[in-house]
Parts: sequence; C-alpha cells; structure tokens
Amino acid sequence: MNEPTATQGRILIVTAVDAERDAVLRGIGDDPRFAVVAAGVGPAFAAAGAAFALAEGGYALAISAGIGGGFAGRAAIGELVVADAIHAADLGAETPDGFRDVEALGFGSARFAVDADTAARWAEALREAGRAAAVGPIATVSTATGTAATAAELAARIPGVVAEGMEGAGVAAAAYKAGVPTLEIRAISNAVGPRDRAAWRIGDALAALEAAFALLPEVLRNR
Repeated sequence: MNEPTATQGRILIVTAVDAERDAVLRGIGDDPRFAVVAAGVGPAFAAAGAAFALAEGGYALAISAGIGGGFAGRAAIGELVVADAIHAADLGAETPDGFRDVEALGFGSARFAVDADTAARWAEALREAGRAAAVGPIATVSTATGTAATAAELAARIPGVVAEGMEGAGVAAAAYKAGVPTLEIRAISNAVGPRDRAAWRIGDALAALEAAFALLPEVLRNR
C-alpha cells in the first residue's frame, strides 16, 4: 500500500499494554504534540484504538510502538528495530502448497509502507546515541511464533524481516484509511522461535523503548 503524504499536526502513538505506554510517556515527557494510548493486544484492538483516536483529526503521524521478538542474527535482545515496511504476516490462507497471503489470493495487499524518511532519521539518531538499531520489515502476527520451524518459514516468506509484533499492521491499516503516515518501532525482549521465558528481558526492552522515544521529539523537528 502506498505511503500517504505527511502534514503538520499531532502524533499518535499506539501501544498494546500499559507498561509500553508508560515507557513511551517517560521518553517523550510532557510534549503536547503526542497522544499515547494503550489499545490492547493484537491487530484488531490496535486498529480499533488507532481508528478511534485518528477520527478526532489533526494527526500527522501514527506510530505503533512496543516490545517484540527479534529474528536470530538480525535483531538481538535489547536492540531496537524501526520498520521500513509493516507486514500482516498471517493474513491469508493455508493451502496444500503452504501459506498464501492475501496478495497471492488476489484480495489486496498485506504490506503497508511507512514514513521512510522519518524511519531512517530515527534509526540514525538511535545509532548516534549509542543504541543498536536495525531497520527492516516487521511482521505482525495474531499468534506469536513459538517454534523454530514457524520462525524459519516467516523469515523465508518476508525477505529481510527483523522483528515480530502483534499490533503494527492494525495501526497501519487505520492510519492508511485516515490518510496518515505510519511508523513502527519495536524494542526486542526475546528471540522469535521457541518460547524460553527465562531468556526474555522485558525490563531491558522497556528501557530501550523509553530511550528511543526520548530522541523522537528532536527527530521530528527535522521532519
């Protein structure tokens, strides 16, 4: 889907849960340009929450933000990932020949463009601040990946995919309908694949998310 043209206005930030929202708020402080909402887990809640907020009008950008899983060798725990595209990764159909996405089925696209210039600026600012930051596609799933086989299948199906979350495509769909550019950022708390909760670093990921949003106001001044 094509990227809408950005205009001046407020910035909507949509997280899934309160802990993510609170990390974002600690980062941006009391900057009045930002509205931050915790819409709930998954693409449906994210889309509904974003659409409800965007209906007020006056928004220049919508951002899906939170923690997520990183693909091995592409995004390590504690790092940040800025999307250069957002994929509704499990939107499609199972067939005898494997998964087919909605584009292959002839029902539109499962890929959303992002505000590429702002994404690149944000990633550059993160690196200049000493934060490891990857740029690449982020997959949105309704069921978090829990096996090595599924992780490998996703990595093969979405070339260059760096991270997995559960809300990005929902926010992107609402923003696309509203004609508002979108971004997605994920702080990596765990590896995509077998679910080893003992290895998760949610606190570290939330701290990285806070640091990322502390840089965003300056990034947007140059937008």
